[in-house]
Amino acid sequence: MSRRDNLAAMSHYVLSHLRALEAEAVHIMREVAAQRERPVLLFSGGKDSLVLLRLAEKAFRPGGFPFPVMHVDTGHNFPETIAFRDHVMDALGERLVVAHVQDSLDAGRVVEETGPRASRNRLQTVTLLDAIAEHGFDAAFGGARRDEERSRAKERVVSHRDEFGQWDPRQQRPELWSLYNARVGRGEHVRVFPLSNWTELDVWQYLAAEAMPVPSLYFAHEREVFRRDGMLYAVGEHMRPSLEGEEPFRAKVRFRTIGDMSCTGAIESSAQTIADVIAETAATRVTERGATRADDRVSEAAMEDRKREGYF
Repeated sequence: MSRRDNLAAMSHYVLSHLRALEAEAVHIMREVAAQRERPVLLFSGGKDSLVLLRLAEKAFRPGGFPFPVMHVDTGHNFPETIAFRDHVMDALGERLVVAHVQDSLDAGRVVEETGPRASRNRLQTVTLLDAIAEHGFDAAFGGARRDEERSRAKERVVSHRDEFGQWDPRQQRPELWSLYNARVGRGEHVRVFPLSNWTELDVWQYLAAEAMPVPSLYFAHEREVFRRDGMLYAVGEHMRPSLEGEEPFRAKVRFRTIGDMSCTGAIESSAQTIADVIAETAATRVTERGATRADDRVSEAAMEDRKREGYF
């Protein structure tokens, strides 16, 4: 093929939808890594942050990541998630920093909630901000997507946080022509969301395209659950039926998110492969957080309120 033919072929080369999203995310990670001195990648062990790890490999291999990976552990995570997190990090060979909510409780930085609906989910904001300050991180990559929830829909890809870790939606920076401003002042940092333009379906299709393993919690399995406020909760050490009318029963379920056990619900499902999950996700009309996250049901602006405090 002549040089002219090669140029003609290149002029007609079109990226697939997934590869265009991948290219955009890799560009974002490289741009921010070049601008900031001490970034960190937030990793929960879930599907979105798994995609982030793969994107980081594509952005920075064959070298090591120019940042550590950090998990904020509430102490009430699913045991399967913690085991999978450690397995992934061992295979990846990158440095993992774990910030424990229990340490914040022991230090008197936060107070344990009480009552049947108590959760440590909101407490992790303080743990996260303390860890960012302790390590001097000035940028934190996260796996949030705009299709998850309305406040995430209006947050920028590079989101400025003040010296208290707070987000002000009225003070967001413009992002034109794929130009990202990660400049910060003393004590400030940015949260960076390379998956902002992805949907839940995109994430699953990418996991399938990359043949990536995911935690078993995402696939249908039989386990003991109970129903509360219209959601199915897994029975475990930190979550048990305690209100009138709540009875444990066995059901075939899977999880669309795998956050803290005290606020994460399951859905009844028979999806046992990624292909099954993709088909189920394509057919659903309820967002994953709307279907399975009790912390987003506290009020109409629950997520935005938490983000203003410094949440992911």
